[in-house]
Amino acid sequence: MAALYRKHRPQSFAEVVGQEAVVRTLSNAIGTDAVRQAYLFAGPRGTGKTSMARILAKCLNCAQGPTTTPDGTCHACLAIAAGTSLDVIEMDAASQRGIDDIREIRDRVVLQPVEGQYKVYILDEAHQLTDAAWNALLKLIEEPPPHLVFVFCTTDLSKVLPTVRSRCQTFVFQRPRLQELVTVLRQIADAEKIEVPDQALALVARSGRGAYRDAVSTLDQLASATGSKVTVPAVLELLGAVEEEALFRICDLVIDRDTAGALTYVEELSDRGQDLGRLVLDLIEHLRQLMLAQHLGEAPEAAATSEEARERLRAQANQLGEATVLRLVDLLAVAVDDMRQGGDPRLPLELALVKVTRPASDLSRESVAFRLERLEQGAPPAVPAPAPPARVPEPPAEPEPEAAAEPEPAPEPAPVPVTVGAPALEISQLQEAWARTVLPAVEERGGIPTASLLREAHPAELSGDTLTLEFPPSAQFHLDLARDPKNAGLLADALYDVTGRRLELVFGLGEAREAPAAADEEPAGEERILELLKETFDARERES
Repeated sequence: MAALYRKHRPQSFAEVVGQEAVVRTLSNAIGTDAVRQAYLFAGPRGTGKTSMARILAKCLNCAQGPTTTPDGTCHACLAIAAGTSLDVIEMDAASQRGIDDIREIRDRVVLQPVEGQYKVYILDEAHQLTDAAWNALLKLIEEPPPHLVFVFCTTDLSKVLPTVRSRCQTFVFQRPRLQELVTVLRQIADAEKIEVPDQALALVARSGRGAYRDAVSTLDQLASATGSKVTVPAVLELLGAVEEEALFRICDLVIDRDTAGALTYVEELSDRGQDLGRLVLDLIEHLRQLMLAQHLGEAPEAAATSEEARERLRAQANQLGEATVLRLVDLLAVAVDDMRQGGDPRLPLELALVKVTRPASDLSRESVAFRLERLEQGAPPAVPAPAPPARVPEPPAEPEPEAAAEPEPAPEPAPVPVTVGAPALEISQLQEAWARTVLPAVEERGGIPTASLLREAHPAELSGDTLTLEFPPSAQFHLDLARDPKNAGLLADALYDVTGRRLELVFGLGEAREAPAAADEEPAGEERILELLKETFDARERES
């Protein structure tokens, strides 16, 4: 028994779905007797190029024709549909691609049609013909016998020689929309008496990714597996796809900032045998639909399998911030890269969910930009760390009886500035991000010498918005340079880029610390620091 995609090929222009421009042009050409000698059908696989070529051959060779409505019952139409017509020759250019095959065509084209008016040559995968074969065809394409028509079908138009394309009328076949695929699948299901709900058909159509043949083949396989009673769970099981409810639930957990709930749900999906790689890809597609809904103001028709799902998509797009959607897509792209290299997507998926639900745990530059964007969009800011209480000066000692002048009162310390709405910050986070994020940020601001001398320091204490940096006892030279307003300003700006807070800096000497075991390079000495200052700032030493 023939496969469904072969059994239900369109047999006339009226049955073609989704290629209205091609149908209209070919119908007008036939109706006005303006059929050309060569046509080039290009487009993705499974979009109906060969079927359209056969319909064109029927229209030209039908006993009632040439006509735009072949009867389908005459001997010529039946023979073309069965692939046995002597006037319609189909060739696979993937296997018959050499110059000898083209010479055979040139020898035969002089023969008149057997029963129709035209001899039609259909070359599938035409881009695989060799350059020599194309060159052998050029003259024949340009000046063929009046009864000869060529139809070249290709999935890669760029590989067809420009000299060939200039001699053909080119038609680019478009991928069908989701609703068009569902329409075709419903017609086939009704004709084959397959019981299938619309939601299942939508899932099958989406799995076809714009190819009629792929979608119909999937429906054929499902009908065989379920005894012609297709259900949504059966489709999900066969395709390995993720149910829409799972994607909505993960995004709801992200909206609620429920890190534990998100990780638990991923564990639950894994225990149920869900392919986490497919989950990552489907989640990215779901986030894409949310992004489109946010920017277009309406969920696209192809975004969901039902009107109820579209309404839920619109609601979720209003709840999930644009910055969060973009951040999560960027994080999931890491999981996609790992999958391409053969890695397990589970850990990158879990890290993505942790970072997007708890952005304060990540001090990378991207995370800081994400948090600042959320603050600009009106997201509730993290509670700022309270400023340290001002130290009350001790009362001055009573003056000696002979002292007439009263001592001047000690000035009160200036209040420590607090950045309103800045994310919470701990000294451990700064210590971890010092060499990995802060110093590279200093270098990006043009402070390569500054970053070099700051490698000797380490964050020792964070009190409110005052950060204390300690240098080893032997690094007095580095300490003096760090106190320079220009170097201190570069560091303060870099810290603001990384943390989102404007920190006051205090420099001092601390106790000697052991160098990390992994450090192979010796710390930059005084001479190296001076060289870097000269190279970066074009400085010169002054003689005292």
